[in-house]
Amino acid sequence: MTEQSPETTLKHADPYKESNLEIEVTLAQKIQDLSNFMVHCKFGMMTTHDALTGNLVSRCMGLAAQETGGIDLLFHTNTASGKATDLASDSHVNVSFLTTHGEWASVSGTANVVTDRSLVKKHYSPHLKTWLGDLGDGVHDGGDTDPRLGIIRVRMKTAHYSISHKGVLGHMAQLAQGVVTGKPGAVNKLREVSEAEVREWRATHS
Repeated sequence: MTEQSPETTLKHADPYKESNLEIEVTLAQKIQDLSNFMVHCKFGMMTTHDALTGNLVSRCMGLAAQETGGIDLLFHTNTASGKATDLASDSHVNVSFLTTHGEWASVSGTANVVTDRSLVKKHYSPHLKTWLGDLGDGVHDGGDTDPRLGIIRVRMKTAHYSISHKGVLGHMAQLAQGVVTGKPGAVNKLREVSEAEVREWRATHS
């Protein structure tokens, strides 16, 4: 029996990634496609470390805006909420986005709560009253001057995402082919944005 080296054994251990990972793509294209995808999804799951238990917890968040050419994300928050407490204890977060077609994005970074009133007002929307409520004291009314209202700013460190190469029919055809042949289908554009690339992007975008 011929003995295989570890390199040979592991070479195709993740054939899906091998078939779909895109390397020859510019940083500008990667960031633009990622930014557009997050805007299209609008809602993402923000994962933090629970300040009391250290457990990972996730909450659905609506994307309010983007900064730094699309890599940094802004979300509204009640500064008295649990996620604000979590971030004060540990600033590391992940924000993930997903579509019903299996396209996804995962952004890892650090976050802090910003209470600058000009930034809050810039991105304020009346629908936020639904989440804050009116306490009836003339101050905590869910408006843009409500002191409870703040912004969570997520600064990207790395990102991974997968968007579709093809339309729905092409996607289904690739899946069917994989089932029949056992070969990984070229279903999505799988891309990675490294820490070095994020630093490069920040150097030219503000």
